[in-house]
Amino acid sequence: MDCSTTYLPFESTGYFSKIVEAYLQQHENIRPFYLHEPNWQGVETSMLSRDRHPVNREVLTEALLQQYDGQENTEAVFRNIALLKDSATYTITTAHQPNLFTGPMYFIYKILHVIKLAESFSAKYPDKKFVPVFYMGSEDADLDELGFVNIDGARWSWETKQSGAVGRMKVDKQLLSLIESIAGQIGVLPNGNEWAQLLRNNYATGKTIQEATLSIVHALFGHYGLVVLIPDQASLKKLFVPVMAKELTEQFSHKAVSATIQSLEQFYKVQAAGRPINLFYLIDDKRERIEKDGNAFTVPTIGLRFTEQEIMQELDAHPERFSPNVILRGAFQETILPNIVFVGGGGELAYWLELKTVFERAGVAYPMLLLRNSFSISSAKLVQKQLTLQLTDADLFLPEHQLISQYVEKHSEHQLNLDKEKAALQAYYDQLNKMATQIDASLKDHVAALSHQSLKKLTELEKKMKRAEKRNFSTAAHQIQTIKQALFPGNSLQERQENLASFYARYGRSVLDMIYQSSGDVNPAFGLIKIQS
Repeated sequence: MDCSTTYLPFESTGYFSKIVEAYLQQHENIRPFYLHEPNWQGVETSMLSRDRHPVNREVLTEALLQQYDGQENTEAVFRNIALLKDSATYTITTAHQPNLFTGPMYFIYKILHVIKLAESFSAKYPDKKFVPVFYMGSEDADLDELGFVNIDGARWSWETKQSGAVGRMKVDKQLLSLIESIAGQIGVLPNGNEWAQLLRNNYATGKTIQEATLSIVHALFGHYGLVVLIPDQASLKKLFVPVMAKELTEQFSHKAVSATIQSLEQFYKVQAAGRPINLFYLIDDKRERIEKDGNAFTVPTIGLRFTEQEIMQELDAHPERFSPNVILRGAFQETILPNIVFVGGGGELAYWLELKTVFERAGVAYPMLLLRNSFSISSAKLVQKQLTLQLTDADLFLPEHQLISQYVEKHSEHQLNLDKEKAALQAYYDQLNKMATQIDASLKDHVAALSHQSLKKLTELEKKMKRAEKRNFSTAAHQIQTIKQALFPGNSLQERQENLASFYARYGRSVLDMIYQSSGDVNPAFGLIKIQS
């Protein structure tokens, strides 16, 4: 499959927040909120910082070997797990919840970005080793957000009665039925049955969603050596006990993040405020907030109550029952991984910029933050439409109505802009105003009303002329709408809507290699992948 990729600065797309744009530009207002610059120098300072914060590599590698037990084709993964035992090995990490069937395309993009970074870092620093890691946020409990996929605009949802942490939910009959429904939709496409079989192989009855997600991610990316980490394990949680104990007794993270938010919101919109205690109690199918009630700790929704001594005993005996929320999740991740770079989307970077002081108070290394690569994939038919319409890549990011208007004005043989006529009319009324007010100053308002009314009617005529001409360009307008709907479905980015199935069913596994080859390193950009044949 032949393709080419062109790149645009994120700032030029109009789809990223001011805080992300400021971070990319390293604006002075954002500098106090991160530690390492997002460039090669930042990589090196992050390595030095990580060396001052060693992790328990023995516990980490043992946990990884246990979770990969039974997986096939693990040679490349096991080589990388073995490398993690060496203090000269670092990880490059991205994180995401276990979205159903890999969820939206950015799930795929962020994984391929860390894989490409590990390769680039290994070439630049041959005396070091770098392992790409996908950290699974499997303890999140928002099935409404994670339990569906969009395939070619069709939404498929998992209707289950299970609740709690999504990663601990199990594949059930409803999920298996959903796979068959999806197979019916994509089976007519060249590689649709291959994708459906991949789902059947990895989402087997009785498997947890986190196990199934590990399996499918491994099936897709294991040959690259990607290591998937499920942190919902007692041995890993035990490494985070000192920080969780500090959170319970001091509620330190809320104080730290609140002070940061106060400073940050002077310039930017903030999103992750946190709670007085940023830990959940996680047991069976329940993940519920821990609250402070006087000197006691409670989990009100399930009727649990602990004294301080009792909750410390519970934490020591069952660390797996404690789950960090968004404010502490990153600190947990960086406690158990020898990580130097965290790759995330715009929303993730925005809340990580709130957390530097939390990391300092927790005594945990704060990594270099890197915005993940973004892409839109354009089929050969869409590429040809774009060429025929003579649309630039930058044009594609304009609102649909503006793009159509721009096209019509550019290609119309008629004059559609009445700016000269409006200027002439305004000059006429200015002259009329002078004549009238010389006779009677009170006539000024009357002339102004006539001027306003005439200019308004001229503007309405201009709009009608443009609408009429647009009808003459209905074929081109329809083609523009087709392109926009494919690349920006629902006025959103394609990567936030479509699932990998939409592309795998057409192009097979080669679509992953195509994205991999298009992925950048520490200078991310928005890529338009154009399939030629």
